[in-house]
Amino acid sequence: MNIHGKINYIELPAADIGAVKDFFSKAFDWSFTDYGPDYTAFANEGVDGGFYRAEASASVAGGSALIVFYSEALEDTRNRVIQSGGAITKEIFDFPGGRRFHFSDPNGNEFAVWSEPLKA
Repeated sequence: MNIHGKINYIELPAADIGAVKDFFSKAFDWSFTDYGPDYTAFANEGVDGGFYRAEASASVAGGSALIVFYSEALEDTRNRVIQSGGAITKEIFDFPGGRRFHFSDPNGNEFAVWSEPLKA
């Protein structure tokens, strides 16, 4: 459902469209629809979006917004990110409200994954 004034779609750069599709398919079970060789879209992943061919990458240090995923099993998600070809850029740390880690996809785009605090 489209709602006026709400975030509806996110587009991210990817120098290698195939690598980004492979990574997100393995790490997060995403599926994609290709629109030519320079664009692929994802849907039903919290927000719809796509990757467009570009040499740039999105990082917080470069001024990009940080896209944050949720995980019910943070360590398992971290391991799956690594096994799928991602790189951990900040190991798991506590923050007010939970725990999280940051990673980059094979194209260098930075993301984070968070989970609730560990139960005492």
